[in-house]
Amino acid sequence: MTHQRRTTSPRPDASRRTALALLAVVACAPMAGTGRALAAPAPGAPGLDDPAKKEIAIQLVSSAENSSLDWKAQYRYIEDIGDGRGYTAGIIGFCSGTGDMLDLVGLYTDRAPGNPLAAYLPALRRVDGTDSHQGLDPGFPGDWRRAALDGRFRRAQNDERDRVYFDPAVRQGRADGLGVLGQFAYYDAFVVHGGGGDRTGFRSIRRRALTHARTPAGGGDEVTYLDAFLDARVWAMKQEEAHRDTSRVDTAQRLFLHEGNLRLDPPLDWRVYGDSYHIG
Repeated sequence: MTHQRRTTSPRPDASRRTALALLAVVACAPMAGTGRALAAPAPGAPGLDDPAKKEIAIQLVSSAENSSLDWKAQYRYIEDIGDGRGYTAGIIGFCSGTGDMLDLVGLYTDRAPGNPLAAYLPALRRVDGTDSHQGLDPGFPGDWRRAALDGRFRRAQNDERDRVYFDPAVRQGRADGLGVLGQFAYYDAFVVHGGGGDRTGFRSIRRRALTHARTPAGGGDEVTYLDAFLDARVWAMKQEEAHRDTSRVDTAQRLFLHEGNLRLDPPLDWRVYGDSYHIG
C-alpha cells in the first residue's frame, strides 16, 4: 500500500524550525463557550507521555502517515511525494524543504560524526525552504536508508520527533487541562500543520477553537472544547488540497471523543483513508 504521507505530510511554515522557541504555553483566557467546568487532570494522572499511551499515539499517527501501525519500519522511509516539500522521510515525515530534516541530520552528525548523511548538510542548508534536490541526488535516498540501520540515527529521529512535535503538544495539552485524547489531538495537529502561528498552524487552530469554547483549564467542558478544536482542525485541513481527506479526525479522533474515551483506553478501532485499524 502506498504511504499515506501522499496526503498528510506536515505543512511547511516559516516558523516551523523555531516553533519551540516561539511556542510559549498560551494562557487560557476566558472565552465564549458553555458547558460544565471540568477540573484539570489530577497531578500524576497518566498523560500521553505515559509509555503505553505514547505507543498508542505513535501507532495512531503511523496509521495515517504510513498506512501501518508498524511505525518502527518507517525509519528508512524516504521519497519525494510531489508536495513541494522536497524529500519526506523517517518516522514523522521530516522534510528537506521545511528545515526539520536539516535539524535531524545536524543532530545525528553531532552524535555520530562521519555518518552517511553528514556530507549532505551543506546541500540540506541550500535546499531548505524549497523542493529542490540539488546536491542530494542521486545518493541521498540510499544513504538515508543506510543510516537507518544505525541505532544512533533511529534515536535521533525519536528525539527530534519528541522535541519538535510530541513534547510541546503534551505540554500545551496539560496546560489546557486536557487528558490523553486531547493531548493526542494536539500532537496530531502539530505533526500535520507544524507548531507555528501561520493561518493553519497549531496555534491558529487553537485560537480558532477558543472563539467557540473554553479549555477545561479556563473553566470549560473538555468534550465541548475538543469538539471545537477538531472543528477548527478540519477547517485548517480543508484549506490545503493535500489535507482534504479529514478522516484522521472524523473517523478516528472524533470517534474516540464521541465514545467518551478521553483516556484513549484500548481496545481502539478506527478508520483512516478507507483502511481499518485495531489496537487491542
